[in-house]
Amino acid sequence: MTTQGFVATHAKDAHFERGLRAFFEYRDLGIKAATQGRFAAHVIRAAAGTDFASQPHLHRTEFQLVYVLKGWIEFEYEGQGRVRLEAGSCVHQPPGIRHRELGHSEDVEMLEIVLPADFTTEEVPSVHG
Repeated sequence: MTTQGFVATHAKDAHFERGLRAFFEYRDLGIKAATQGRFAAHVIRAAAGTDFASQPHLHRTEFQLVYVLKGWIEFEYEGQGRVRLEAGSCVHQPPGIRHRELGHSEDVEMLEIVLPADFTTEEVPSVHG
């Protein structure tokens, strides 16, 4: 039996900080450290008092899943068009899919799980081209 990599985090101890997008705050769930960088999991929420702006981009990942916990968010995906996700919605973003956020509610909260934990994001000219 091993306990290596075990982690438990609790909402009462939640700490959010700014991250990849300035209009979001991110709560690290400790999965990156527990899996030695193989996976990352965090809760993302809208940052109060920030202006929204999103450019078309892609992520160099092997796996990316977003599950909406609260509110709504809308994306435009290459080959898929507009996709609105609401509380209870889940999306798998295939590796390298071009996308951009179109908007979100002030109360949006999402769970995101990504492999690998350290991935790059690249801005692209367009979701369509």
